[in-house]
Amino acid sequence: MRFVVLPDRPVGPAVAALAAGGSAPPLRQTLHHPSGRPWIVGDWTSRDIRHAALGSRAAALLGPTTATVRSLARALARARTPADVAAAAREFGGCFHLVVSMNGRTWAQGSLSSARQVFHARVDGTVVASDRPDPLVRALDAGVREELLAARLIAPWPPWPLSEESLWRGVEALPAGRALEIDAGGRDRVVRYWTPPEPRLSLPETASLVREALVEGVRARVRGATVVSADLSGGMDSTSLCFLTAEHTDSLVTSRMEASDLADEDGGWAERAAAMLPGEHLVFRRGTTPAWFSGVLDPTDDLEGPYAWIRTRAALLATANRVTARGSSVHLTGHGGDELFLSKPVHLRELARRRPLAAVRHLRAHRALYRWPAAPMLRGLCENASFGSWLTASADALTARPHAMASAPAFGWGLGGLMPPWATPDAIDAARTALREAAARATPLSPERGQHSLVQDVRGCGATVRQAARVTGMDWEAPYLDDRVVEAALSLRREERVDLTRYKPVLSEALRGLVPWQFLGRTTKSEYGAEAYRGVRENHDDLLALCEDSFLARRGLVDLHELRRALTVPPPTALGFVPLVGTVACEVWARSLPERTAPERSLPERPVPARSLPARSVQAQSLQERTGGVRTNKGERS
Repeated sequence: MRFVVLPDRPVGPAVAALAAGGSAPPLRQTLHHPSGRPWIVGDWTSRDIRHAALGSRAAALLGPTTATVRSLARALARARTPADVAAAAREFGGCFHLVVSMNGRTWAQGSLSSARQVFHARVDGTVVASDRPDPLVRALDAGVREELLAARLIAPWPPWPLSEESLWRGVEALPAGRALEIDAGGRDRVVRYWTPPEPRLSLPETASLVREALVEGVRARVRGATVVSADLSGGMDSTSLCFLTAEHTDSLVTSRMEASDLADEDGGWAERAAAMLPGEHLVFRRGTTPAWFSGVLDPTDDLEGPYAWIRTRAALLATANRVTARGSSVHLTGHGGDELFLSKPVHLRELARRRPLAAVRHLRAHRALYRWPAAPMLRGLCENASFGSWLTASADALTARPHAMASAPAFGWGLGGLMPPWATPDAIDAARTALREAAARATPLSPERGQHSLVQDVRGCGATVRQAARVTGMDWEAPYLDDRVVEAALSLRREERVDLTRYKPVLSEALRGLVPWQFLGRTTKSEYGAEAYRGVRENHDDLLALCEDSFLARRGLVDLHELRRALTVPPPTALGFVPLVGTVACEVWARSLPERTAPERSLPERPVPARSLPARSVQAQSLQERTGGVRTNKGERS
């Protein structure tokens, strides 16, 4: 599904070309404003959309939802403003865009997780919105903001808001909890319609809300689908979704990839679940699965930005090919479970500052488990920097020694991140400038660090799921990222979020009775370092080939000697590969861009040095030494 939203007013020729299907490929379906003017132009199926109209108002939900045309019409009838429709839509299950036309006003919003995002731009004097930046980029003939491309090299990922700012000049992405409103005169504004809830609910209360929202989310995806596929990695998140899905469909197809590590535990758990689940269970056997970084020389046609899961792009495509061959048009994944239901040190800090006595037991447990030194832990608890000050400090620390980050718990607003060792001084300066400029204007996603951090991680996950759907060409759905699930998880009170005695207590409590108890009581989680080593080993030549005529090197962002060195001398632990993922993603994306959309030159273009590989006997400083302690992004096995 893809679409463009037009305001209820006369438009210029460039916008009219969009409405006439002037994007690539052309858009073939149109919904009209009550005035008769084109409103939503795109491609969708009857499963994708709910549309209701009443006099001078109309509303559409685009994406999986439990809402019906009748329930949407009731919400529309009671509403006085588009914001009223948005408030009513919060009761609907699923994950969708909401678009409203009311008395000449146009309203568009995505989801809290950004799994459904809204991009907007002024084209030919008219504000236009879309679910992706591609048609807007083409209409504007836009260029790339090179300073933001440099910031995307930050490992493991750039801090918010740089993590989700549009890379295209003139094209903007809506922040969390915001909608785009365009009045009858064409004036636009970004409106806040949601703020994170106060974490006040008990674990049973939160679990009840999560249970209801997850069941509704699965129902929304299964609705109207003949065959539904789902990941069955063996992890708690994906396994639970498979059992929920099996309750609502007679045609379930599960898929998993056997890990390279013979000691992997997830495979055994997945086999146990498959024995209890109906349907067909596909398994990519060890050695037959696409290794990490396979296909890195293949271009991408997604203009949005570097793909964070570039290392497993080939595996996602292989999965999509196998499940579509079995008739599936929608694939469920457990992504979002870790982001929502695992506690982080920053949540412990929030508890300690509000209820010090209640935090003592939890602090002792966390310190014992993670071996935190007392002095850095106490300094972190006392530190109270604003979000802007923290971003500025993150800019200053982009080249800090990684062990300094690992020596203290992450009590800040997020992970500040580090530039990779192959980033040039120009790239570091550009990333620092972008962070400092963001520090001067950005406000956090929540006044509380814990809530801010959770929303930031959820939105990062949502963005990758959103791009996965485009990469695979099928509906790639993550029910854990639904608005109602996210809001419920944010409502859990602080002292119950940081309890180390149970693994994902909210999720296990929410699914009690719906998922066999043994899968909810699991206390271990597999590690996938072997996949990183196998991937770099098997795709070593292709990764080095990316260095030939490297786009990033020509733009002065990457030192090829250092990059080749890192590819040739493997790090002692898989964490050392973390900086490589972002760099490969940026290189694959940038070299795939049409020539006319190449980044505007803000850094001097440099000649690419001749290939010069260090001898394997040379003792190189490892990536782990430079990035130690920076946690990896959640693996695709959930």
